[in-house]
Amino acid sequence: MNKFVVVLCTVDNLESAKKIARIVVEERLAACANIMQGLSSIYHWKGEIVEDSECLLILKTKATLFEVLKNKILEIHPYEVPEIISLGIDNGFDKYLDWIKENTL
Repeated sequence: MNKFVVVLCTVDNLESAKKIARIVVEERLAACANIMQGLSSIYHWKGEIVEDSECLLILKTKATLFEVLKNKILEIHPYEVPEIISLGIDNGFDKYLDWIKENTL
């Protein structure tokens, strides 16, 4: 199992992205949160094809914190069914991975 993960989470706007990012970093559930603006998302929702502008949160954390992080995001996320997915980090710069470890619970 990977020791560290990148968690991807789309949100409706920059305000929501910053709110979630600040909370999860302050609570040390993620060491870092990057926010990418200007995404165009096209998806199925309730029988229709929807196109929206979104922001993408890229969170770096320990794999063991994923469930706690996911539950915290679910508490504050504005969507009914938010994207919250975890991708394992197979390799990385050791000092950066150590930094993630030192800055999370």
